[in-house]
Formats: sequence, structure tokens, C-alpha cells
Amino acid sequence: MERSNTEITEKDVIKLNSKKGLLAMLSKDPVNLERAIRYVDYEKRLKKLQVELVKLQSWVIKNNERVIVIFEGRDAAGKGGAIRRITEKINPRHLKKVALPRPTEEEKTQWYFQRYVNQFPKAGEIVFFDRSWYNRAVVEPVNGFCTQKEYEIFMSQVNEFEKMILESGIHLVKIYMSISKREQAKRFNEIKNDPLKQWKMTKVDEKAQELWDNYTTYKKTMFEETNTEISPWKIIRANKKTEARINTINYILKRIPYDRNIEV
Repeated sequence: MERSNTEITEKDVIKLNSKKGLLAMLSKDPVNLERAIRYVDYEKRLKKLQVELVKLQSWVIKNNERVIVIFEGRDAAGKGGAIRRITEKINPRHLKKVALPRPTEEEKTQWYFQRYVNQFPKAGEIVFFDRSWYNRAVVEPVNGFCTQKEYEIFMSQVNEFEKMILESGIHLVKIYMSISKREQAKRFNEIKNDPLKQWKMTKVDEKAQELWDNYTTYKKTMFEETNTEISPWKIIRANKKTEARINTINYILKRIPYDRNIEV
């Protein structure tokens, strides 16, 4: 059992004796008391924020609001995990999680944004994009999935596209989950060695470390060109998953002007 020089307080003992505390201790070998205490604190903070997310959704439903939250970031940055924590306690009938596959041959003949527009929220709905139209800003040019001309057209249109979204009354939140190269390599290794997660590893993922600097170049251009006053990016430092999830939820709650006193 790992211990630190920090003395365990009576309050800490209560946390460790809770159901979540016991699960946190037993889930790792060797047992790390400090880590278990941090996890209990995280779960407590998460629960409070999830209550606010329920209020946010109630406000969206009651007022026929429409919300889009897009998640971008490098592979294994924790986008899916953050979306799961955001959505696990709210009404699934009034939300949609979108992770589009590669475009079909028919979709390739359409306006680039069209397949994303087809997923936009109806009144009273929140849509979460696990990767979005910004695929064309980074992933596609880095991996040769689009031409230089297609990339340039996208970059010339995207700000106006988002202006139209906002002017139509849709709330748009843009989040970028940022991890280090070392952390990404660590997570890839964990995925490769976990039979329950190996399916997550794609051919694009396998080249991500090799193409790290290319991704960085396009990412910087994306921020420079599309971080506008009306549609800003929020960069979430995501090397620590729990902190990233808390910070992400806090930002969404701050960004959407919901009624914090609404009855649910």
C-alpha cells in the first residue's frame, strides 16, 4: 500500500470509507490512499456540476433553445470521456451525440458542411460533436484526406458558417482538449494493451505520434484563423482526465446563459 508523508485526517477516513472511496482504493494495485481521496473529491465536484447540467438542459427544453458543443483535440485526448461525463445524468431524449464516420461517396459530392448541418439540434435539444467540421482544418490535411484547395475553401468559409449558426439563434461552444506528446503515447500504449479498448486504435491513431509536428502546425493555424470574438475556442489542458472533465463542464455552464434558479 502506497502512503505519502501527508497524514490522513478524520475527514479523509470518512471519504475512504464511502462506497466511492472503497471502489477507488480497490481499483488500483498497489492501493494509493491519496489518489483514492482525490477521486472521491472529484466525484463530489462532478456530481454538483452534473446537477447544474440538468438545470441547463431543463432551461434548453423549457425555452426551446438549441445548443451545439463541439469537441476537438488530438487522438486519445479524452473527448469521448468528457462527453460521457457531461451526458450521463441528463435526459437522453433531448440530446444527441454525434461522431460521424468518413464521408460516403454521396456525401463527398455535397457541400462539405452539409452532413454536419443534418445533425444540428431541433428546439429543446443539445448536440455534442465528438469531432466536427474542424476535421478539415487539421486531421484531413495532415493525413492527405483533402486537397489543398479543399482545405483553403474550408478555412475561408468556416467563420462565416459559424456566424450564420449563431445568428440563427443556436448556442455554439467550441472546446479543444490538449494533451502532450508523451501523454498521448502513454494512452496509446494503454489502449493497445487493453483487450477491451483495442478497437479504439485506428490507422490514423497509429500515425499520430509520427505526424505530431504536422498536427501542431495545422492546429496553430486553426486557432489563429477561427478563434473569433463571437465564436472563441476554449483550450482544456487534458493530461489529467478528471481535471479536464471538471474544467470542461465549468466552461460549458459559463458559456450558456441558462437560468441557474430553474426548478427541475
